[in-house]
Amino acid sequence: MIVNTDFTAMTGVKLPVIMAPMFLVSNVPMMEAAIANGVMGVFPSLNFREEKKLEEVLTHLSAYRRSKADSQGSYGVNLIVQQTNIWYEKHLELCVHHRVPFYITSLGNPSTVIKKAHSYGAKVFCDVTNLEHAQKAMQKGCDGFIAVGQGAGGHAGPYPLTVLVPALKKKFPDIPVVAAGGIASGAGIISSLASGASAASIGTRFIATFEAKVSEEYKKAVVNAGMNDIVLTERISGTPCTIINTPYVQKIGLKQNKIERWLSRNPRTKRYFKMLVQKRGLTLLEKAVMPGNYQNLWCAGQSVELVDDIVSCKDVIRRLETEMQTACEDLYKQIILS
Repeated sequence: MIVNTDFTAMTGVKLPVIMAPMFLVSNVPMMEAAIANGVMGVFPSLNFREEKKLEEVLTHLSAYRRSKADSQGSYGVNLIVQQTNIWYEKHLELCVHHRVPFYITSLGNPSTVIKKAHSYGAKVFCDVTNLEHAQKAMQKGCDGFIAVGQGAGGHAGPYPLTVLVPALKKKFPDIPVVAAGGIASGAGIISSLASGASAASIGTRFIATFEAKVSEEYKKAVVNAGMNDIVLTERISGTPCTIINTPYVQKIGLKQNKIERWLSRNPRTKRYFKMLVQKRGLTLLEKAVMPGNYQNLWCAGQSVELVDDIVSCKDVIRRLETEMQTACEDLYKQIILS
């Protein structure tokens, strides 16, 4: 199937799909699968915080992409650009040195990333959840938006994609939009394209794959959960985050207590307290993805409803392509017959 959008033209990928960056989930085999099968694979730089590890990963992926040029896939890095990310400057320096072709920025001012990426022709898309965020990113010179809507895994947005994507295209008609949140099928991708998006970002579906090096319990939880099992918690980062509602989650609760809320809002303490909360949450998540851990704190989006099995990343991508074709054919038949 050939799909030409602003996103595929800008990035050179075959399919308008991003394998979304997932903290502690995205890894090198998943990025290789994305590159080899014609989509954009993106990983959080924070997944490789060990000394020299990120540099090794970037060196490998750059060479792997060159070896798979005919596959029309690519890779990128997700950078958390807020001040609480103590690895940000070092990670950006490494990414620029290795000429990473694509970036997604989250939770902060993307100016430095945009300036340095544009110096060698890389593209930068910024996470946005509303028109105000998008306006600021546009003014900084971003190449596109990741429209994070309801149902997304991790830090989901407040608005449905059927409103957020058209609103972004109406206000910023010349900037490509990637729809993110609740998409796990080819029909979902076509729906997003029809609403004005240039691509779809898919994360949760790729947790339940052979390449994901998380526990089997986590993968099975994604397969067995329904959309009603996804809840928002403030306990991980201080910002509402979507997770699977396990007994452990019910035990620790979803809300910060009064003292924590005060510390997170007080001008004198909020920066340092947020850093503490994020460090604590990071530790909990790292433990949770390991086999046999009872602290089942697993990030996932509402699209768990559409995940029924554990397969390879290649199989997921091929299914998406087939489902896109089928969705187009079915829609065409419905329009002709009506």
